[in-house]
Amino acid sequence: MRFTFLIENKTDNPGIVAEHGLSIYIEAQGKKILFDAGETDLFAVNAKKLKIDLADVDFGVISHGHSDHTGGFPTFGRINSHAPIYVHKNAFRVSYGMEDGKIEEESSGIAWTDEQLKELAPRLLFTDGPQWIGENICITGTVKHAAGFAPTENFYYKEKDEFVVDDMSHEQCLVIREPEGIYIFSGCSHRGVISALEMGQAMFPGEKVAALIAGMHLYSTTDENRARVVDEIVGAGIDRVMPVHCTGIKAICDLKSRMGDSCIVATAGDTFYGC
Repeated sequence: MRFTFLIENKTDNPGIVAEHGLSIYIEAQGKKILFDAGETDLFAVNAKKLKIDLADVDFGVISHGHSDHTGGFPTFGRINSHAPIYVHKNAFRVSYGMEDGKIEEESSGIAWTDEQLKELAPRLLFTDGPQWIGENICITGTVKHAAGFAPTENFYYKEKDEFVVDDMSHEQCLVIREPEGIYIFSGCSHRGVISALEMGQAMFPGEKVAALIAGMHLYSTTDENRARVVDEIVGAGIDRVMPVHCTGIKAICDLKSRMGDSCIVATAGDTFYGC
């Protein structure tokens, strides 16, 4: 197991650029995987600097249908001529966030042009339930809600000229089993990071969680809810926790202070190996 952050909100690595988004290149189980592709083509710029050949990727995974995770896939499609891209069937909803009680004018959804969608369409494999790639790699499909842990932010999409709450059923995780345990990759955890954790564990019952690598979307939640989530993660016995992207600085600091070296603050350009 080896994985490199091609895009993250921050970077400590000279020559590597950062943007609001997430993209992770993973080598595991004999496969090369692209998990999300950031907001723009900067993930590919970083990959080239890191001497990662995206043309060799075996398959891509879209964690959910938001632009800061999907914007780079048209570029990926031009670099890589063969890799299928796993995306949830509901990911193409034209969704919007809310700011100060008003629906935002600019969509937060996938921002591909019609031409880009046409070019990528033959490569898209739509998920709903779990999609297995061999015995040790699983794309979860819709993440099920964990009891007692609600999403921290709502998004909306139009249905019959009315805005309705997006249930974020298009949020999915990538789970990989290695000898030391399972690795759970979650893009934004819009259905709750505890939901992502439990979903990953459900795919491989009884296996230890070697690492939880996740945007946790805790920046906008209450202090009380953040403390509950942190308590749950700390108590889960996970070897390594990597809170990235939309987690929020308060939650990152809380996890780091509680978990010490077991909490790793990853940045664009960082590479990690199996536990």
